[in-house]
Amino acid sequence: MLGPSEIAVIAFPGIEFTGDIVPALAQLVDSSTISIVDALLVRKEATGAASYTEIDELGLNDDASRLAGVIDRIEGLLSDDDVTELAASLEPGSSAAIMVFEHTWVKSLRNAIGAAGGTLLESIRRPGAVVDEVLSTMRASETDTN
Repeated sequence: MLGPSEIAVIAFPGIEFTGDIVPALAQLVDSSTISIVDALLVRKEATGAASYTEIDELGLNDDASRLAGVIDRIEGLLSDDDVTELAASLEPGSSAAIMVFEHTWVKSLRNAIGAAGGTLLESIRRPGAVVDEVLSTMRASETDTN
């Protein structure tokens, strides 16, 4: 049984994946913090036309091989409609990695909650940039009132 899962869209300038994020992803997977259960790369040409490639279809270059090595494949979690919707916000001439990852760190907590008769009703995620903006606004208003 999978733990809570999330879709992350990570945009990059240009249309070539360099693999620079793979070591950080591998560290998270190796520490059992997350499992990457599906992933693909999207390219949006300067004309605005978008295309996507499953990780296992990228070929055998080093970057693709390293990325494929940290993915625990479960097919069908990202539909064509999902990819089209997620790619719509990409700037022309850019690319993105779209990943579905499982929060494996929460599995033992999930099991303990169930064993205690509890139910996780909701889990809300806020992007770090949004939290930073709220905190900055709060600090500014505190400074204004002092």
